[in-house]
Amino acid sequence: MKITRHPENPIVVPGGFEWRKVTVFNPAVIMDNGKFYMIERTAGSLTPCKNYLGLLESEDGVHFTHVKDEPIVTPDMLGFPYGSVQDPRIVKIDDTFYLNYALRPCAMSYYPTGRGVPERSIPEYPDGWGEQEGHWLTRSSILASKNLIDWEFVADTTPLEINDRDNILFPEKINGKFVLLRRPEEYVGEAYGTEKAAMWITYSEDLIHWEEPKLLAKAENMAWESRKIGGSTPPVRTDRGWLVLYHGVDDEVVYRVGAMLLDLENPEKVIARTQNFIMEPETYYEKFGYQIPNVVFPTGNVVKDGLLYIYYGVTDTAIALATVPVEELVDYILNDPQA
Repeated sequence: MKITRHPENPIVVPGGFEWRKVTVFNPAVIMDNGKFYMIERTAGSLTPCKNYLGLLESEDGVHFTHVKDEPIVTPDMLGFPYGSVQDPRIVKIDDTFYLNYALRPCAMSYYPTGRGVPERSIPEYPDGWGEQEGHWLTRSSILASKNLIDWEFVADTTPLEINDRDNILFPEKINGKFVLLRRPEEYVGEAYGTEKAAMWITYSEDLIHWEEPKLLAKAENMAWESRKIGGSTPPVRTDRGWLVLYHGVDDEVVYRVGAMLLDLENPEKVIARTQNFIMEPETYYEKFGYQIPNVVFPTGNVVKDGLLYIYYGVTDTAIALATVPVEELVDYILNDPQA
């Protein structure tokens, strides 16, 4: 499978403002009225690593400039002054933008080792923050906006007593219901039908009350999914199914990308799935960075003129772009020679 990396990668890098001085990565991206909009995850420090969300725009999907010189979403706005808001994904349903995000009520400190997962420590915060176990768990939630700048809280999409991220809305209702992908880390074991963190799917009529999730896909390819898998980008409707990119992590904490097709009317049904990865860390900027080496982590995709624009974080340091014709990718998933 030939995925083309943009020659100007990484296309978005840290700097410019204090709140994005250290790192930018894992963006949400959407096209609206002919223009590309990106919501970046940023940090001005690694100790602690408090994350914000900033808004950028582009005419060509490659060269982005900031819409505002301040973040559009901060942990403080959400009621968590020492927290960290992370990994946005965005869809537009009718006239409303919906933003999935993950939030840790208290931000950790990260010390890159250059060899793998950074060492971490827990900072001391005032006023009782950080004293409860739940302050270090990752919850997932939804915000709504009409203009991409002003956001209102809609609901938490996961129980607050577990770690759950990679919550991703489908871009349209299916059979009258909103549909959501999840990755609950604690849903592991015989009772859950999976031995590793996996992808789950759930439904809601109002975005607030969600049905019990159902197991959608679990690790199958131990060469590159042995540690966990999770959803990456919002599903893309094609005439042959919902195209979903997902990430797989191996025992060496190398992040790679796979793809699957889900049934248009019954997205619990996996029509086909790549047995081999379609992207892995290859370039310098995908292998070396501030935080975690060997990471390609897509969180945004846009279709324009039959081309899938894949926006992905690299080494938790910068943002890169790759493209592939949608039909070629769908053909590959349906006819994966490794399957």
